[in-house]
Amino acid sequence: MEKSDLSHHISRRFNEDLERVRNKVLSMGGFVEQQLSKAVIALVEGDSVMGEAVARDDYQVNNMEVSIDEECSRILATRAPAAGDLRVIVAIIKAITDLERMGDECEKIGNIASRLAAQERPADKYREVKHLGRVVQDMVHDALDAFARMDADAALRVARQDRLVDEEYESIQRQSITFMMEDPRTIRRAIDVMWIVRALERIGDHAKNICEYVIYMVHGKDIRHIRLEDVESALGNRGSAG
Repeated sequence: MEKSDLSHHISRRFNEDLERVRNKVLSMGGFVEQQLSKAVIALVEGDSVMGEAVARDDYQVNNMEVSIDEECSRILATRAPAAGDLRVIVAIIKAITDLERMGDECEKIGNIASRLAAQERPADKYREVKHLGRVVQDMVHDALDAFARMDADAALRVARQDRLVDEEYESIQRQSITFMMEDPRTIRRAIDVMWIVRALERIGDHAKNICEYVIYMVHGKDIRHIRLEDVESALGNRGSAG
């Protein structure tokens, strides 16, 4: 993950504290990326041991969240940050909540993948799910990279990808329903697949949230519940005004 100098965004006296916390966030994000990758591999390759390992290791994500949250609380109590400094801390606290929830979704995928490993894999070997998993993995990676570099433009580009994730999710859901209607013997597996793609779609949502926090850190603008087109227009106008 590329590092950046935060000195342009935060007061010098907070630099060391926030750099340390930010590195912890990126380490947590990197671990969640690994969990996601392993969960998808466990499904596609029918590896029950790997699926179980993903589910079992979720406690590490939880521990990282608690540790970073405590560090942020200490900074708030001892530094009393204001303005841009406070925005960074708030964004970090929100980001680790989303990363923890990503970890929960990876745990679900790992558990289901472990169960499906005992069944014969379908002829397509979960091709569509594998592709969706790759799209979501790229989205998570790019969201964390935008967070590391405090790159609002990159964050906005990543956020746009959530629409693609939603479209692929809905497509796989419709396909699964068709399979169940055509052959009742596929119902159990199709339902499991629907739960997995739902988890992947939720991970995409959390990655989008992290992108929103990047824009909040950089521009001081809360873009939750605002259409991306409107966000692009507002930020573009702000850049022109500058």
